Amino acid sequence: MTCKKSSCILKTGIIIAILLSLNSCGIYKFNQANVGSAETFQVNFFQNNAPIVEPGIDRDFTLALQDLIQNQTSLSLVNSNGDLIYEGEITQYYVAPMTATSNDRAAQQRLTIAVNVRYFNTLEPEKDFEKTFSFYFDYDANQQLVGPVRDEAINEIYLRLTQDIFNESLTDW
Repeated sequence: MTCKKSSCILKTGIIIAILLSLNSCGIYKFNQANVGSAETFQVNFFQNNAPIVEPGIDRDFTLALQDLIQNQTSLSLVNSNGDLIYEGEITQYYVAPMTATSNDRAAQQRLTIAVNVRYFNTLEPEKDFEKTFSFYFDYDANQQLVGPVRDEAINEIYLRLTQDIFNESLTDW
């Protein structure tokens, strides 16, 4: 099987361009952590201080933050004396109607969760902060916030909250 010289050159050029562009994607990752000389981190229990107490969300959030940091860094999780320390509390957990129908009924509900985070970098104290992170999940007003709907909502919110906390504390952008 033969091809014309110009056609082969064009195909080869396209293949090389694609390979180079794919290769360059590995130079910088958007979740690239800057842990400095830190080797350990600890995540203290995030107590649920929200006016509405949803059982188990405090434990689940604490574990979600631990898992994210472990999966995206080489830091070791410790129970005390960590180089990087995360602590705080869940300050909001509420459902509010969002969009209305022509009958003045809610078409969508929104679950919002807010977490106050205190971050301490024992090796570089100038990077310490205290900040509130918040995110929400919209769902159909005909559904109740139980079972799979609740699980999906909380998982989506925690995914966003933990990534925002990670970015604030360990990335330089």
